[in-house]
Amino acid sequence: MAWTICILLLATVGFAFAGYPLVMAVLARFAPRSLNLEGPMPAGLSVVLCVKNGEATIQRRLENLLTAVWQGELEVWVYADGCTDQTVARAREMGDSRVQVIEATSARGKAAGLNATIPKCRHEVVVLCDVRQRFEPEALTRLASVFRDPEVAAVSGLLQIEPSAAGSGQGVDLYWQLERKLRQWEGRFDSVIGCTGAICAIRRDAYEPLPEDTILDDVVIPMCMAMKGGRIYYEETAVAWDPQRLEAGNEAARKRRTLVGNYQMLARYPRWLLPGVSRLWWQLLCHKYLRLLVPWCLLGVLGVSALAVEVPGMKLLLGLQLVSYAAAAVGLMRPEIRWKMLTIPAGFLLLQWTCLLALLAYVRHRHDLRCLWHSDPTPSSDSAA
Repeated sequence: MAWTICILLLATVGFAFAGYPLVMAVLARFAPRSLNLEGPMPAGLSVVLCVKNGEATIQRRLENLLTAVWQGELEVWVYADGCTDQTVARAREMGDSRVQVIEATSARGKAAGLNATIPKCRHEVVVLCDVRQRFEPEALTRLASVFRDPEVAAVSGLLQIEPSAAGSGQGVDLYWQLERKLRQWEGRFDSVIGCTGAICAIRRDAYEPLPEDTILDDVVIPMCMAMKGGRIYYEETAVAWDPQRLEAGNEAARKRRTLVGNYQMLARYPRWLLPGVSRLWWQLLCHKYLRLLVPWCLLGVLGVSALAVEVPGMKLLLGLQLVSYAAAAVGLMRPEIRWKMLTIPAGFLLLQWTCLLALLAYVRHRHDLRCLWHSDPTPSSDSAA
C-alpha cells in the first residue's frame, strides 16, 4: 500500500514536469494546427504600456517602440498608474503625436489600466508590453503578421532573460528553458496557455474587461478569447529582452505572485476546466493546476516513506529524498557553487517552497489580492510560466 501511494504521487510529479511536455511535443510534431496566413497584414498597431513610477526608463522604452521596424500606422498609449515620479512628464517630453498619455490619480493596477486604455485604441491589433523590457526591431512586425490568420485572437512573443550568475539560479534557468519549449509545442498544436505579459498582442474587439484585482491578466485575457473559439499562438521570432537577471530570489518572488494568480483563476473561472465547455481544459489542468499539487505530492512521499520505513525498499527511497533535499539546501545556502548536482535540486526546491507560500498568501489575502501588487518587488513580466 505504501509503495502504491508513493508511486502514484511520484507519477503525478513526473507527469507535471516531464509527461505533459512530452505529450505536447508529440502532438506538436504529429498533429500540428497550421496557420492560414493568406489574409492582409493589419493596417496599424496600437501599443499599450502600463507604467508605475518608470521615469528612469520610459523615454528609452518609447524610443524603442517608436523606432521599430513597422510599415503601418502606430500609436502608443501610456497608462500612468498613479505615478508619484516624473513618468508622465518624461513621456510627454517625447513630443511625438503618436504617444498618448492617460494619467490615473491613484494606483489601481494593470487590469484597470488595460480596461481604461484598450477601448481607446484606434487599431484592430493591440500590443501589450511592459516598461522594463526592450523589443527587437522586427518584434512588432512579427507579432502583427500572425494576425493574417483570422482564427488567431492573441499572439505571445518570446521573452529573453539574461541567465543567472548564481549557482542556485541555474536550476531556475533550466525550468525557464523547459517552459519556453512547452509553450512552443502548445502553440503549434493549438493554443498556448497564457501569453508573455512583456510581449504579446491581441485583437481589440475580442478583449473583455477584467476584474480590477486580476493578477494574471496575461493568462486570463487569452483564455477568455480561447473560450470564444480564438487561437492563442506563440511566435518565438518576436523577441523582447529583459535586463533583469533570472536570479533565484527574483524568480521566487515572480513565481509566488504567478501561483497566487493561479489560485485566483481556479476559483474565479472553474468552467475553464469543464470538458465540452473549454477545448483547452486538459492543457490548462496539466500546465497550470497540476503543478500546484507537486509540493504536496513530495511531502506525501516523504511522509509515507518515513512512516513505512520497515517496508522493503522504503529506507532507500527515504534516503534518496534526504540526499536530494540536502543537496538542494547546500545549493541554496551556497549560491556561488555552480555544480548541477546542487543547482538543479536547489532551483526545484525553491520553486516548490514558493508554491506552498503562494497558497498561504492566497488564503490570507484572497479578499483583496491587490495588496500583492505593492508587496512584490519584482512585478511579473511573464505570468504564463
